[in-house]
Amino acid sequence: MPGHLPVLAVTSGEPAGVGPELCASLADRAWPAHLVVLGDAELIEERLARIGSVVQVRTYVPGIAPELGMIDVLHQPLASPAVAGELNTDNAPYVLALLDRALQGCVSGEFAGMVTAPVHKGVICDAGVPFTGHTEYLAEKTGTALVVMMLVGGGMRVALATTHLPLSAVPKAITPALLEHTLRILNHDLVSRFHLKNPRILVAGLNPHAGEGGHMGREEIEVIAPVLERLRAEGMTLTGPLPADTLFVPHTLEQGDAVLTMYHDQGLPVLKHASFGGGVNVTLGLPIIRTSVDHGTALDLAGSGRADPGSLFAAVELAISMVASTRKGA
Repeated sequence: MPGHLPVLAVTSGEPAGVGPELCASLADRAWPAHLVVLGDAELIEERLARIGSVVQVRTYVPGIAPELGMIDVLHQPLASPAVAGELNTDNAPYVLALLDRALQGCVSGEFAGMVTAPVHKGVICDAGVPFTGHTEYLAEKTGTALVVMMLVGGGMRVALATTHLPLSAVPKAITPALLEHTLRILNHDLVSRFHLKNPRILVAGLNPHAGEGGHMGREEIEVIAPVLERLRAEGMTLTGPLPADTLFVPHTLEQGDAVLTMYHDQGLPVLKHASFGGGVNVTLGLPIIRTSVDHGTALDLAGSGRADPGSLFAAVELAISMVASTRKGA
């Protein structure tokens, strides 16, 4: 019955990128959810015609069952015509309106969660809107003080203590308060969203060789280790701080359910090497479920029909799984 299926909002992202056609490809599979694509219906139809797709676009009506080969679209009008591969700052408000509408539906209970196709940070900033990414935008809109970015793929879950910071700013940013709050969010959501009763978290050090006993930096001794000891005393299963260069070997990874790295390029290159095109970006700590693709707008592929929907499919699958786990724990 359609009423028993969770309804997920899928934002189509940057209109000049591959998002619209990737979202339409969701109609090629029968999902255990009702997927609703947010975007300009005419744009999606035009892009489908351009790539020779037989997928049909239908106006989303709540309660009407999804059909294979048909994509339900909640129409949001473009501000200006979109050309595949050509960015236009006029459409930056449209991209943000998609996120706002999806978020509104998640908060109200209309949607069980949201999945986001890629946006182009640069064109949004060029339009005069400071924008560092979906993660930060959704945190601000929901009034969430701290969220945690985690990527899932290649058999790994890799979370970040800091995200889009210059490398020079990372050491000062890793404070005991930040690290403790991050670990609490990670542990909580692994239990509530991933249905892990006692998550095992592997924690990377900041410095080479995890500081080599203080000879290559003292953050492990003065910041990271004390936080881990305090949280272990509360019952969390935490291992570390571990040298990042050996943390990702199979034997060590087998001993954990997730990894917490200290900065963006410490853990994500490993995960993306193992799963690029099939990885998923998850925002933890939000009052809603949100997953995303692990790639960008791929302007050079827009309108070609060659874009791989693997990451979007994986993001939808994970969102559905997280909804199910959340319902089990309710």
